[in-house]
Amino acid sequence: MDRDKILLTPGPLTTTLRTKLAMLRDWGSWDSDFNAVTAKVRASLLDIIHGHGSHVVVPLQGSGTFSVEAAVATVVPRDGHILVLDNGAYCKRAARLSQMMGRRCTQVNFADDQPVSAQVLQQQLKADPTITHVVMIHCETGAGVLNPLQAVADVCKAHGKSLIVDAMSSFAALPIDARTMQFDALIAASGKCLEGVPGMGFVFIRKEILEVCAGQSQSLAMDLYDQYVYMEKTGQWRFTPPTHVVVALAEAIAQFEAEGGQPARLLRYELNCRTLLEGMSRLGFKPFLDSSVQAPIIVTFHAPSHRHYDFKAFYNAARARGFILYPGKLTQIETFRVGCIGAIGPAEMEQAVHAVELALRDLGLDSADPAI
Repeated sequence: MDRDKILLTPGPLTTTLRTKLAMLRDWGSWDSDFNAVTAKVRASLLDIIHGHGSHVVVPLQGSGTFSVEAAVATVVPRDGHILVLDNGAYCKRAARLSQMMGRRCTQVNFADDQPVSAQVLQQQLKADPTITHVVMIHCETGAGVLNPLQAVADVCKAHGKSLIVDAMSSFAALPIDARTMQFDALIAASGKCLEGVPGMGFVFIRKEILEVCAGQSQSLAMDLYDQYVYMEKTGQWRFTPPTHVVVALAEAIAQFEAEGGQPARLLRYELNCRTLLEGMSRLGFKPFLDSSVQAPIIVTFHAPSHRHYDFKAFYNAARARGFILYPGKLTQIETFRVGCIGAIGPAEMEQAVHAVELALRDLGLDSADPAI
C-alpha cells in the first residue's frame, strides 16, 4: 500500500499532504518570520472561540496533557480546591495531575456511558463552599461521551466558581463560544480536530483572571502566565519552540478556515461517525454508548464475544489493510475504539469498515456480536 496508514485514533491524526509539506523548512526560533507565524496562529485560535475580547491564548510545547497540567498549575492557587467531574479515563488523569501538584482535589463520579450532570454539580457546590475550581472534559474520549459544557459553565458562573475545560478532542469541531459561556481556562492541542501534528498545546485564559495567575505555578517551564508575558513583550517563546509543529498548525488552520471553519469540520466528522456506525452495525458490532450521548469524535465498540477474537490479532489484520484502530479504555468490559476525526471523509470510513470485515474473516469470526 503506497499511502500512509489512516489513523482512526483520537490523535495523532491523519494529516493532509499540505500540512506535511509545511514541515520541510527549518525556522529560527527567534526569527521575525517565525514570530509572525506564532502571532497569526494565536489570533486564529482566538477567532475560533470568538475570544478576542475576553481571553488570551498561550501556546505551550509538549502533548496536550502538558497543557492541562500547566493550566491547573497556573490558574488554581495552591490553596485552591478543585472539583473534577469524572466520567472517564481523562477525567481521572486531570484529578491525578491536580493532586500531584499539591492542589486539593475532589472527584464526583459518573458512569462511563453517561455524561456528567450540571444538576449534580450544583448540589456539590452548594454542599461544599470551599470548592474554588471545577474541571471538566468536554468530550471524554475514554468512551466518546459528549459532556454538557454550556450547562456546566452556567452553573459555575451562577455560583462564582472558576471553570477549567479540557477541550482536547472537541476544540474546532464542537461549538465553543466565549461570548455565550464563561470559562477561566480552556485547553486544546495541535494534533486533534485542527488536524495539525502533535507537539503543541494551547490554553485560553480569561483576561479578568490573568494578573492573579502570576506566581501560582510551581513549574518554570509550565508557567503560562510567564509564557504569556514574555510572548506579549517579545513575540517569542521563552524556551525552544516546536517550530515545525507550529508552522504545520498554521497550514492546518488555513485549510480549516478554507473548509468553512468549525461548522464544516463538525459536519464532516458527523458524516464520518454516521458512516462508521451504519457500517459496523451491518457487521454486527454494537456501540458502547447510546446515540444521545455519542460525540462524533471517537466511537467505542463492544468486542466480539467469539472465542477466536483477540484484539491484537484484529488490530494487526486491520493495520495490514491500512487502518490503525485504537484499544479500549474501559476496565470493566472489553472494547475497542475507532476515531472519526482527521483529514478523512466518509469514503475512508467506508474503506475502514471493509477492512474490519476482512479482519473478521482473517480471524475466522462469523459474527461480531458482543457478549452483552
